[in-house]
Amino acid sequence: MDDKQLDRQYVENTYARQDLLLDHGKGALVWDENGREYIDLGSGIGVNALGHADEGWLQAVTGQLKKLAHTSNLYYTAPCARLAEELCTRTGQEKAFFCNSGAEANECAIKAARKYSFTHYGAGRHVIVTLQNSFHGRTMATLSATGQDVFHRHFDPFPEGFRYAPANDLAGTLAALRGDVCALLFEPIQGEGGVVELDHGYLQKLAAACREQDILLIADEVQTGIGRTGKLLGCEHSGVRPDIVTLAKGLGGGLPIGAALFGERAAGTLQAGDHGSTFGGNPAVCAGACAVLRRLDDGFLAEVEKKGDYLRGRLLATPNVREVSGRGLMLGVALREGISPAEVVKAAIAKGVIPLTAHERLRLLPPLVITGGELTRASDILCDVIAGF
Repeated sequence: MDDKQLDRQYVENTYARQDLLLDHGKGALVWDENGREYIDLGSGIGVNALGHADEGWLQAVTGQLKKLAHTSNLYYTAPCARLAEELCTRTGQEKAFFCNSGAEANECAIKAARKYSFTHYGAGRHVIVTLQNSFHGRTMATLSATGQDVFHRHFDPFPEGFRYAPANDLAGTLAALRGDVCALLFEPIQGEGGVVELDHGYLQKLAAACREQDILLIADEVQTGIGRTGKLLGCEHSGVRPDIVTLAKGLGGGLPIGAALFGERAAGTLQAGDHGSTFGGNPAVCAGACAVLRRLDDGFLAEVEKKGDYLRGRLLATPNVREVSGRGLMLGVALREGISPAEVVKAAIAKGVIPLTAHERLRLLPPLVITGGELTRASDILCDVIAGF
């Protein structure tokens, strides 16, 4: 029995896997078990920011593993403290909480927002407004926060206390911010929702309204953060500074991590015993995250924007492409009606390029370190495949 058969027999079938068994990788390239090469345009759904087997990241992680792999949060460790300092310094936030995933980071933000409101206003002001078409995770609370009906099936009853507002509709969103609201949770670009960017003016006016009403503004930067859009945080493009920022995916460079960053209003809300995580702030993972952040200087981020502009231009010049959304190296490709993104992905994989899908679009999240030559080769193949449908 080969490894694919073993997986089908023994792994719970919650994923519609591609017929592809990946064996190893380097940079933006991966190879299957037969040694065939592919250009990775998905980077583990935006996780492998520095690609595969980055030398600096490997040295940081393995060096820490040789010293101390895990301690729990009953004790201090240097990588955790240094990562918190780096994140807060570079984002303008004041405190960090570490966990293991984006969903956990959003759960932490939800708890913090509700405690903040309870502490200042008492019971009854606990509703969190999220946006239609959003995605915030697969735990019960973050599923409830997710503004897509397709996820609200089979698992009732869902936790209460969430209200959905129309994205990019200022009047509709402001109307949802009634007296029982403690926070507004948004993604600067709705990733799982089809790579839909929120209007900058819309976010700026919402931020002002939240400030006036003492409603916490929470940016879910799980997919948009850590350089993905050409800025360290996606909300930097609109000039908005949230009260809480959640991170995951690219922060760990390939290892599981989540983080909730708290600004001036929210910092200190969670006290000892209010929240916790056995594995959160793991020394080896934090060491790897520090290595990722060290790479993301201004020059590196400017290159991400240039690469995104190049890829967007190639796609917009391709027959059967209607629109390209997103920013930096987080792009969504709307195809001519009748063309299945899933079929395009299968055809591209057969030609040696691995893209993703989101809703009815192709989704492209290549490693931020993809070279110009690799991007050109991947574009040649992908655009040829799209044009052939």
